[in-house]
Amino acid sequence: MPGVEQTHLVTTTVDDRPTADSLALSAVTARLAACAQVGGPITSTYWWEGEIETSSEWVVQLKTTTDRLDELIEHLRVAHPYDVPEVVAVPVSAGNPDYLSWVHSSIHS
Repeated sequence: MPGVEQTHLVTTTVDDRPTADSLALSAVTARLAACAQVGGPITSTYWWEGEIETSSEWVVQLKTTTDRLDELIEHLRVAHPYDVPEVVAVPVSAGNPDYLSWVHSSIHS
């Protein structure tokens, strides 16, 4: 049975809800992620081109497996409208074993 060591949480942000929804749907449809949640708006403050910027964004969090992680990251990079999109993957260190098994089976069905 797949374990926690095979699961990752991937996060990205975009500047509008329709784009966030589109990224979520395309990743799940391609079975690169078992599920995706869209939340926001949030306020992001960051350095861009030598200046501090503040903007409203939407967060997309996706659950995937280790063997699909690189494909998911590339999918988000290509589909993302930003020049330098945030795409951050964090390995899951603990969780509900039944849920983690569901993540694996959803992607590999």
